[in-house]
This record gives sequence, C-alpha cells and structure tokens, in this order.
Amino acid sequence: MILSGRSVIAVLGPTNTGKTHYAIERMIAHGSGMIGLPLRLLAREVYTRLVERVGANNVALITGEEKITPPKAKYSVCTVEALPRETKVAFVAIDEIQLAGDLERGHIFTDRLLNLRGREETLLLGSGTMKPILQQLLPGITVIERPRLSQLFYAGEKKITRLPQRTAIVAFSADEVYSIAELIRRQRGGAAVVLGALSPRTRNAQVGLYQSGDVEYLVATDAIGMGLNLDVDHVAFAQDRKFDGYQFRNLNAGELGQIAGRAGRHLKDGTFGVTGRVDPFDPELVERLQAHNFDAVKVLQWRTPHFDFSSIANLLRSLDAPPRVPGLARALPAIDQQALEFLARYPEVQDLANTPERVSLLWDACALPDYRRITPAQHADLILTLYSDLARHGTVNADFMAEQVRRSDRTDGEIDTLSARIAQIRTWTYVSNRPGWLADPTHWQEKTREIEDRLSDALHERLTKRFVDRRTSVLMKRLRENAMLEAEISVNGDVFVEGHHVGQLSGFRFTPISGTEGPDAKAVQTAAQKALGLEFEARAARLHASGNNDIALGSDGLVRWLGDPVARLVGSDHVMRPRVILLADEQLTGNARDHVVARIERFVNHHISTILKPLDDLSRAEDLQGLSKGLAFQLVESLGILFRRDVTEEVKSLDQDARASMRRYGVRFGAYHIFMPTLLKPAPAELITLLWALKNDGLDKPGFGELIPVLAAGRTSVVTDPSFERNFYKLAGFRFLGKRAVRIDILERLADLIRPLLQWKPGSGARPDGAYDGRRFTTTTAMLSILGATPDDMEEILKGLGYRADAVKPEEAAAFLAAESGEKTADAAAVIEDATEADTAKEDAPAEQEAASTDTTVAAPAADLLVTPDAPAEPKPVLLWRPGGRNDNQRPVRQGERRNNGGNQAARTEQKTEGQREAGARDGAPREDRRRDGGHNGKPRDRDGQRDKTAPRGDRNDRGPRKDRDTKPAQPQRFEAKPPRKEKPVDPDSPFAKLAALKEQMKK
Repeated sequence: MILSGRSVIAVLGPTNTGKTHYAIERMIAHGSGMIGLPLRLLAREVYTRLVERVGANNVALITGEEKITPPKAKYSVCTVEALPRETKVAFVAIDEIQLAGDLERGHIFTDRLLNLRGREETLLLGSGTMKPILQQLLPGITVIERPRLSQLFYAGEKKITRLPQRTAIVAFSADEVYSIAELIRRQRGGAAVVLGALSPRTRNAQVGLYQSGDVEYLVATDAIGMGLNLDVDHVAFAQDRKFDGYQFRNLNAGELGQIAGRAGRHLKDGTFGVTGRVDPFDPELVERLQAHNFDAVKVLQWRTPHFDFSSIANLLRSLDAPPRVPGLARALPAIDQQALEFLARYPEVQDLANTPERVSLLWDACALPDYRRITPAQHADLILTLYSDLARHGTVNADFMAEQVRRSDRTDGEIDTLSARIAQIRTWTYVSNRPGWLADPTHWQEKTREIEDRLSDALHERLTKRFVDRRTSVLMKRLRENAMLEAEISVNGDVFVEGHHVGQLSGFRFTPISGTEGPDAKAVQTAAQKALGLEFEARAARLHASGNNDIALGSDGLVRWLGDPVARLVGSDHVMRPRVILLADEQLTGNARDHVVARIERFVNHHISTILKPLDDLSRAEDLQGLSKGLAFQLVESLGILFRRDVTEEVKSLDQDARASMRRYGVRFGAYHIFMPTLLKPAPAELITLLWALKNDGLDKPGFGELIPVLAAGRTSVVTDPSFERNFYKLAGFRFLGKRAVRIDILERLADLIRPLLQWKPGSGARPDGAYDGRRFTTTTAMLSILGATPDDMEEILKGLGYRADAVKPEEAAAFLAAESGEKTADAAAVIEDATEADTAKEDAPAEQEAASTDTTVAAPAADLLVTPDAPAEPKPVLLWRPGGRNDNQRPVRQGERRNNGGNQAARTEQKTEGQREAGARDGAPREDRRRDGGHNGKPRDRDGQRDKTAPRGDRNDRGPRKDRDTKPAQPQRFEAKPPRKEKPVDPDSPFAKLAALKEQMKK
C-alpha cells in the first residue's frame, strides 16, 4: 500500500474553530464537490446551509435512508458510509476524522481518508489529536491548526435544578435522558431531547425546539458532540461512563473534550461541569479540557477494501486480513461481518451463495444497518429473508415488504412504542433506497419516507408533551425578550399570564400551579401579583358589601365567601366569641384588609347569636342576680347543658322567682339536667360542637361531627363508640350512659313516665302500667319506645341514671300485686301477664320511633317478668327499679317491707356501679334538686314548690331505727297519715298554679 498526502489538507483543532464552515466555503469555491459527515442529522444541517447558498437544484443529499438527487446537482452532502470510494468531483471533504479510531465505525472513516480524493482539493477535518498519525500515514500532507474562537472554563458541580439556562445535559442511556428531562420539566418548564435512536427528523425538531428558545435545556447523549451547531452556554455531564458496544467504560479526555467543547459558540465563552451523581473532575483533567490537550490517536481502525467473493469462506478469510502499514489496526467484526458469520452456518445460504455474484449480493445484504438494536441472530434472520428473495427472484417480495411497512404505519402509543416503529420503518427505508432491491423502488421510497416522517412528528409531539411545559416555556421566552407580561383573572379565579394559566385565586389566596418554580418564576409572579393587587381591592369591597347569605361558616371552622375560604376560627377566652384569622396573601393590605376582617367578624358574631340565640340572650341577661346569674354563667360556659348532679346545691338554693326568671330565657330544670331544649337541634348542636372544639383543640379528635347526622335523623338513642371523645355526646345533646347514649330531652320524658309510677300509692286509684308498690316500678313498652332501646339497653340506661333493681320471682310479684289489690291470685297473675303485650312493642311503637331506632330492636319489659316459651331455663326474675341508695349492697328488700336508709337523704353518697362508671356518673340517682321543708316530711321539691315525685323520698327524721326489721316476717306495706303540710304561697307564674286556676274555672 503506497499512501501519499499530496493535495491533501488537514484542518485540525478543537471544537468551535469554524472547520465545517471553512469546508463549506471551500466547496462552493469549486465547480463540484462532496462532503462526508458522521451523522445523518449533521448531514441534514449542512445540506440546508448549502441550499440557502446555492439553491436546492444544485445540492444532493445522500444517506443510507434518504436520497435527494437533483439531475444537475453540483454538490453532494453524504454520510461517511454513503461516500463512494472513488469520485471525479473537484473537491472532497471528510469531517470528524478522529472517528477513524472508533471501534465500531472507525474502519469506514479510515478507508475514506486514505482512498477518497478530490481532483483539485481534499480536506480532512478533525481534532488536533489526529496530526501525528496523519503525518505518519500520509507523508506530504499539509496540516492547518485552527485555534478555538472562545475560551472554555470549568464550572464545577451543580444540582440539575440549579443549572443555568442554555445548558446541555449529557447522559448515555435513554432511561437516564428521560428521567432528567422529566425532572427539568417539573422544575424548570421543560427540555428538548436528543438521542441517537431518534430519527433525524425528530432530532431536528427537538433541536429546533431548543434553538428557538421554547426551552432552555437540552438533554442529550454524546450525539451532540459530533459537529451539531447548538447555542449552548454550559455542558453538564450527568454520566461519565458509556457502553461502547462491547463494554462499559469511562470516557477518555478526548471524548469529554469533544462534548464539553459544544459550550460556547463563535466568540462567546462556554463552561462545563458535572451534575447528578458524577464526581467532580480532578484538576489535571480540568486543565487538559480547558487547554484542549489530549492524547494523540496512535492507530486507526482498518478493514481490507479488497473482498474475495469467490466463496463465503474466502470472503470471511479476506475480512480477517491484517493491515500491512504501521499505524493501522484490524477492526473488530462490525455488524455486517457478524451477520455474515451467522449466515455462513445456514445450509440454505451456502446453497444460494454458489457464485461470486451471489456472494457479493450476500455481502451487500449484510450491510443492512441494525436500526432496531436486536441480537445478531435476529438481525441475521431478517437479512436471510431479504437475501433469499434477491437471490431467487431478483427483488424483495412486494407482499412481504407491504406487510412489514403496514405494521409500522401507526402513530398511536407512547415514546418507546413510536421509537420502535421508527427503527422498523428506517430498515425498510434503507431497503427501498438500495439499487435493484425492489421492483418499484420509487413507490416504496415515498411510502416509507411518508411513514417515517409521520412517526417522527408523532414522536416529537409525544416528547414535547411529556418533557415540555408549553405554558412555562412560552413565558420564559417572553421574559428573555424583556417583554412586559400581561396578566388577567377569570370570573372563576383562574389567573392567566400572556394567556397561559399560572395559578388559581381562591378567596384572597393565590396558589401557583406546578412548573412556575425556579429563577424566572419571580417575573411570572410579579406579573400575576400586579393583577392580583387590583383584584384583591375589588374583592374586599364586594365582600364588605355582601349579605350574610353570601358567607357561610362550615363545620370545619372555615368561613367561606361565595364558596372560597377567606378566614378560619380559633378559640379564645370566651367560648362564644372565637377569634377570626384571615386567610389572605400579603397583597391584601391597608383599609381593604381591615374592611374584610370587620365584615367577617360581624358575620361570625351574627351567626353565633342567631343560631344560639337562647344561649346568647342568657349570657347577656341583666335581670338575673345572685345565684341565678352564677348558674346562668355556668350554663353558658357548658354550652347549654348541665348535669343536675353537678349543680345540686345551687339549684336547691334558687327560689321560685329566680327559677321563673331563668325559665323565661328557655332554661328547663329537668330531673337529670338543667338545659335549653331549643339547643337540641342539629344546627345549634353543630355550632356548639364546633365552638367547644375550637376552644379545646378538638377538631382532630375522634368523633368530631359524627353525632350531628344522628341527631338530624331523629334518633333518640345511639350505641356509643368508645373511640369517640365523650364530650361530643353531651354537646350533641346526648347523655352518655355506658353502652348507649340517649338524647337529654328523651331522658326527661323518661322521668315524666317514671314520676307517676313512684307517685302512685296502693289504694289511691287504678294502678298505672309499670307501677308496683309506690317505691319501685317495672319498665314499660312506652319507656322502651321513646328510648329506642331493648330491655338490656334499658337496664344499662337506668343503672346509669342511678336507679337500682331488686330482682324477685314472677310468682312472688304476682302474689304481692294480688295481696295489695285484694284480687284473686289468677287475676293478679293476669295483671302481670298484661306486661307480656310488650313483646310486640316494636310493632306498636310509633312509625317515627321505628325509623329512628334502626340500630336496635325494641323489646317488651315482659322479658324481665316472664320466661319465653322457648327457654327451658328458670323463669327470668322481675326487675323492680327504685332510686339508688348507699345501702344497695345489703340484702334485697322483701315484699311489703320498707327500708329505712337512715341519715340525711341529701348527704348520701351512692354506691357506684359498673353502669355508672361507664357513664362517668358520680351519683346517678335523681336526687340532685331536693328541697326540704319542716312539716313536709322532707319531700323533694322542684317547680313552683311542687314535689319532685321522681326523686327518692327522704327519710322521716321522727322515726327511729326499727330493731325488728330483720326478724319480723314480711308484712304487707302499711301507710300512715302524714302530719299536715305547711302551704307556701304559690307562684302565680307557675304552670301548676295556672292549671289549678283552669280546673276551678271549669268546675264553675
């Protein structure tokens, strides 16, 4: 091999030295010319520049997949693989000749730079590292070294989200490129993507997206290092290892310099650095990159240009021929050689390739690029199919071609799917451009080109949609142009800047949407805030003038105006006067802010005073004095409900005038509670619960707001949830009684049912249903019905209220009733048997109670009296209920026997039971409000001086202890005449006095 460098000029230097521009100028100076470039993308760029200079009719574009060949074209732009080995044009240029040392493609560059020459001038363009090897291989070559037009500086390490604008981020895998682009889209608005696997049309579109300024970042593989002219200020390496087709390895200094050199164009300096998980470059490497001082290329990859087509074996042998010139190294088997080695093993191929022409055809078929990146065996199978058609029929089967093309002709799917289809169609684009392979090559060239373009456009669209936030990118572009951004706000609160949605205005708070972060977000925020300032003032004026119907207080403590939250309530020293915290941005200032706060406070106070009017009136009452004023204060502090046991002494001390004054404010003195019935409705109960939760940090406590729907549904009782905050039951108007909670007003109705049963005395008239001996009673269907409870629930409820049960056998109860009434035993049993009618109490209960008690079954009190027919066990004892006392743990009361508890009834401390402990009761018996007057036998009194018949009777102080109580047999209960009772003046405002007057009037 005799090589010569005469008439060959090598223009060498680092990136940004203007080598490609110089080659274009030199080619135009000649009548004809040809330039070879490493990438189809770069070939497209140079082709476009030449067309702008000399016209489309004078320029041809020839690549493996595309041919644009005007009849009178003077100049040709080709990929290096498409360059012929010989030509007659006046000028030839080969760019990026340092790739002659590449393990995969190097032998092609080596062959062209050693053999391809122009008639008048030949230019070899590349890195300065090629100077020694070129002078060695091509003696007499002229070397021109060009300095870089700008400086390159190391910028160190930066986070991806802090990289400056106009940055190219370099990675070496598609997954890494996509993940970085996704991160930049979220943080900085978007990025263009450039990978070698993309089609040239898609890569051009992505580069155009970056070059036009629609995005400020480019995420790419080392493809950008091959001569692409990009407006890059900074190059950041997110990876410094790559797979070179054979192994993973670190990039050498020359490769890093080739990529880093893309920063800075023409006279503008550039910077480079690292990001992500890449360690900072060591000082020696940084110095070499900044000075473009790289190791010289010592050998070039070479493969023989002389092929022996006499047989497949001889062809393989010729491919293994070693170079005979120092400085050249035999290249590793390329894709075409690997495919040939696979096919040589197939008997079918050996039979077909039986002539030099067919062996040559087989070699041409093996040149099919592996765009799909599949295994060598799979790629060899496709080549076999094509070669079989070519060898047997002269052309590729048209039906097979049509089927393969049809499979790729779809634009649905995501990025990976479209990329695979583009790789597929590029294969058939290459086939259609091979001379003589198809019967109608023009048709298939147009068809495959159309499909590839459509797929490329679809892929570009998917990439842009996934990795570019159009709204942010347009805003950033306007900012670079120093344009004043225009902002506007729609009627529903959407904020637009330059027609792009940047956030949402809710009430007086602006919330930017994702993608407006980063350095440039301040300008967008400034434009938005300019419009927001005026809007805040207008909204403040509208809120100040709005009616109460436009404002609402939610159960979560938020005040909403026209549906948007504008304030929230927090607790204060006074439970009825919570503080208002305005929810507004800093732009709401001055008088506008004051007006908004004043209007909201006025609404909140009006809302509370309206919904809780009885409580508010009581808190402002000026006609209450002394004990009544103190009791009213406690009632307001406890939000309308007091357990009577907690204020026993205060209630005792109230005279009738004081009670009447409090009743005028809606206060009811019940047997178990002091409460305000009008507050036991859903709306007041919900507001009361909220006010308590605000003062006691209860918004997050379990059970908050859960009981209001139960109250609204009309339920009189509910099964308790042990996880709920117990105070919520009271606030919603329920009394917590162990396993069940009962509405307070229903408990007072229960007291009204119990009162006549304890008031009735044997011989005083017809026995009421449930009455027993005047001191004890049995549960009735009416009690179960109003409570919506079962007998077991009823037992729990009565225990929680302080009542105690004496168990007697049914026959003993029947005998007692018979003896007391003077009736026959059978008739007395019939009296008890009447209680069994309560077995059907659920059917007889009112319809509204049935609906309100869906979680329980109403059963008859007869369950306490009689044994059901199906139960073989002993008859269930009858439970006789009485007010509890401190001696309840002693022996049970016998029939007809009184129990003298002794001592002062008001000073008793009752025994706690399990039911009381669950209810949190301290003394559940209804004895809290007892008034004792001398001469009245210590009877408890309540409303207007009337006896409270539900409360336990007091012990007679004139009776001494009965020594024979435990020795005498049980005797029927006897009643003695009572001493005359002193009559107090009756309160004319008392409902009892009015009832008596009405009776007297009716008698007349």
